[in-house]
This record gives sequence, structure tokens and C-alpha cells, in this order.
Amino acid sequence: MAQQSDHYQTAVKSIMADAFNLPKEQLADDIAFGDIPQWDSLGHMDLLMALEQHFAFELDADLIAELTSIDTICLYLKENQNA
Repeated sequence: MAQQSDHYQTAVKSIMADAFNLPKEQLADDIAFGDIPQWDSLGHMDLLMALEQHFAFELDADLIAELTSIDTICLYLKENQNA
């Protein structure tokens, strides 16, 4: 399972870097909403839409409120994506 989690973290960080227009190296392993100026409310929606497209899941209001850190995003993906 650790490899799957690492896979998600790597993929999510790459998507975050693109969404926030930052190098992946500038994103901490425990980054969360508000930790960087780019992850504000608009950046959050940009990120979630990119994640939705990449991982083919549908956003709802609960997910928008819940997925506010790389940890919660990776946990959601691990629990909800088909292996």
C-alpha cells in the first residue's frame, strides 16, 4: 500500500505544481490549504478541477470542503480509486 500512497503523492504534487505554477520542490510533503499564497479559494478550485479531470472523479460540496491538504487528497484517492 505504501507504493500506492507514494504514487498518489507524486501525482498530486505534480498536479499541484502545475495548478499553482510552482516547482514541485517548493511543495512540502504535508502542504495544506493556505500554506502558500497560491492555495487560496480560487487556487483550491483550480487544483480540485485539475484533480477531478486527471483522476476522473466528480466533485461535490463535501469533497471541496474535505480535500484541503495533500494528505486528505491522497487518502481520498487511495480509498476511492480502482487499483
